[in-house]
Amino acid sequence: MQHPDDTIVALASPPGPGKRGIVRLSGPGVRDAVVRVFTPVPPINQRGCFVGHLRLPGLHSPLPAMLLFAAAPRTYTGQDTAEFHLISSSPLLDALMAELLSTGARSAGPGEFTQRAFLNGKKDLTQAEAVLAVIDAATPDELVQSLTQLAGGLTTPLQAQRNDLLNLLADIEAGLDFADEDIQFVNKPEMLGRIGAGLAHLLNLRRQLESRAVSDRPFRVVLIGEPNAGKSSLFNVLAGKPLALVSDRPGTTRDYLSRSVVLDEMSIELVDTAGRQAAANDIESQAQALARAQSSSADLLLWCTTDNADSPTVAALRVRTKADLGVPPGEALAVSALTGQGINALKQALAERVRAARRPALAPSLSRCRGHVEQALTHLRAAHQIVLFDEPAELLALELRLALEQIGEMAGAVYTNDLLDRIFSRFCIGK
Repeated sequence: MQHPDDTIVALASPPGPGKRGIVRLSGPGVRDAVVRVFTPVPPINQRGCFVGHLRLPGLHSPLPAMLLFAAAPRTYTGQDTAEFHLISSSPLLDALMAELLSTGARSAGPGEFTQRAFLNGKKDLTQAEAVLAVIDAATPDELVQSLTQLAGGLTTPLQAQRNDLLNLLADIEAGLDFADEDIQFVNKPEMLGRIGAGLAHLLNLRRQLESRAVSDRPFRVVLIGEPNAGKSSLFNVLAGKPLALVSDRPGTTRDYLSRSVVLDEMSIELVDTAGRQAAANDIESQAQALARAQSSSADLLLWCTTDNADSPTVAALRVRTKADLGVPPGEALAVSALTGQGINALKQALAERVRAARRPALAPSLSRCRGHVEQALTHLRAAHQIVLFDEPAELLALELRLALEQIGEMAGAVYTNDLLDRIFSRFCIGK
């Protein structure tokens, strides 16, 4: 971990040409660095937005720019922070970065701005991890869940439970200090109740973690069916682009194609496969093997047929394609890639399948908490047994300390540099 009192600088906007480029600084040397390169009107004397000019080597005239400045401690990182906003030109941004580095600042590491927010008490660890989850959110459900975590929706109740267990441990240890006197700081029913409340909270958190695990890939919908059943045409319509070759000749599709799309705010990976048929040669045999492999890893099979033929599996969603040519009545959803008939209904049906299969996801970082939850539960159960069977209070204090260590690691009250490096290394440089 780099020294937290260095002044750091990083590009905080996407690289390349654009209307606005942002260069961000944080640290005790921000004011000195800003004065070296920027002439504001009026002079900087407090938090605010300042318009002025940058003075950069190699430029024959001052460069118009805007500065956002905020003084510690009321900032994102808890330190003096500044942002330069200027035209997003790579040579100009490189020149500004080089000049700021020459003032004594250093390049920020991945996630170092948010890491400083954690180290300076502006964010707890799960809130800091939620920043990355907000950036990576692929659906509205994931965004809402990540924002809830960022606002303290996880650690606020967890911290309250930790405080209660700390108070209980203090009462137990006070009783140990006065073991030779007839003084009772907390009775048995109260101890059982407070430990039980901790168990209930952690069990609820474990249920959340088990039911809202984040998948590493989107929901996979694989199109299957007989040759020339309209799979590729339907794939192109759902994907919004002519990605697959379309021909009246059966067997056009040999390899599989995939495309990530968003249907009704649900993220879906569409996969087009070769039509199911007996292989006449090695190429067709490989195409059939690829199609079977994709089908086996599907979350949903979309059985495309031009009649009412039953799908090969009851889990498949049956779709009658080429509805514009006229199809016999049946229970399958009728669609036409040519006219658009039934396409919106199919999109809605797919989105409903995804929504039914998935619950709102917790931020990916919460997978870190699973082990801590299990160990904390183990120690609290042991503490409960110790109280129930009137075992020595020294053992009770030990189990409570071990449980509190696990809860503290979840909330970030207890951490190691290796843990922080693993968490913040996944961030981009400017966050």
